[in-house]
Amino acid sequence: MLDTYRRILSRPGTARFSVTGLVARLPISMVGLGIVLLVEHATDSYGLAGSVSAAMLVGEAAFAIPQGRLLDRLGQPRVLPVMAAVWGSGLAMLVWTVEADWPIALAYVFAGISGAGLPATGSSVRARWAHVLESDRDVQTAFALEAAVDEAVFMSGPIIVTVLATNIHPVAGLGAALTTGVLGTLSLAAQRATAPPAHPRPATPEARLGMPWATIVPLTVVCIALGLLFGAAEVTAVAFSEEQHARSYVGVLLALWAFGSLLAGIVTGAVHWRRGPETRLRIGALAMAATMVPLPFIDSMWVMGAFLFLAGFAIAPTLIATMSLAELVLPKSRLTEGMAFLQTGLIGGVAPGSAVAGLVIDAHGASPSYLVPLGGGVVALLASLTTRATVTSHAVD
Repeated sequence: MLDTYRRILSRPGTARFSVTGLVARLPISMVGLGIVLLVEHATDSYGLAGSVSAAMLVGEAAFAIPQGRLLDRLGQPRVLPVMAAVWGSGLAMLVWTVEADWPIALAYVFAGISGAGLPATGSSVRARWAHVLESDRDVQTAFALEAAVDEAVFMSGPIIVTVLATNIHPVAGLGAALTTGVLGTLSLAAQRATAPPAHPRPATPEARLGMPWATIVPLTVVCIALGLLFGAAEVTAVAFSEEQHARSYVGVLLALWAFGSLLAGIVTGAVHWRRGPETRLRIGALAMAATMVPLPFIDSMWVMGAFLFLAGFAIAPTLIATMSLAELVLPKSRLTEGMAFLQTGLIGGVAPGSAVAGLVIDAHGASPSYLVPLGGGVVALLASLTTRATVTSHAVD
């Protein structure tokens, strides 16, 4: 297993941009919670805090695809510093607005600006791996490594921002996110040797390589369904812990879920799979739906923790197969743009999943609301069954 990862990390510059990408991605798991803690502290309203955080997600979802297009056309060294400046300025002004007790409308505006400017560091790192590695097997290993990095980010980020915001000051959590995000993104942009080349807009429309929509659209639906599953499962975990009179352990439940995914991601990257990503995507989506089935019937924190740990083993392999299949079919000149569709799907599915799960919890309690992530898993499975690999990027670029 170690040899598999050593092979890709021994390539010049790869370990450096992967570690830099980890630092640059920390804000993804810190800012939403940090905004909630800051705004709630200032206004004593969780509803207001949640809506400001949602405004950031709307901005992020709206501009992720245009940013991906710019990264492909102009190159990462030119685009990432600008996005870091927009994101950092918007977040700093959001904090200032809340602390200075300015009209709350400004908080929504700056939250939206910050979300719109959030640098696409995850997609940028994956595009670098696809650029510097030749074999599909090595790219799959690299994507598995990045899936494990994502899980590490989502396990550590909320802990960091919560400790800083509750023990020092609500601004401290967002300050740490701002520092790591800006410095990490600028450092990634400065690593020009491993950056994919820019692909300027072709002179004629006929010369532009098309987007393989027959594959990207179903994959985007898969990601929307997974986002719905994630959002619903997180909210339901909070409600379930409260019903079990163990709210302080909700972090343990979610950490077990993420840890299972992290382990599965590491193993996935180390194995040489005989089946392609198309088949692995369907198997992963089936496993995600199947592992949700027992959850509505569990009434023990210990048992729930064990089942969530097992359920986590389906997450990373499914996401790795999704990204690997997208990399296979996307033209290199539109790789970051295409992956932005998947990222937008994941982001866009979280809020509806949380909202629907919340309505079910209010009406019927926590356990029945686990049917919502089950529904997300079923939708992901159905979408995966319609996915077909239509183009091979290596053959056309």
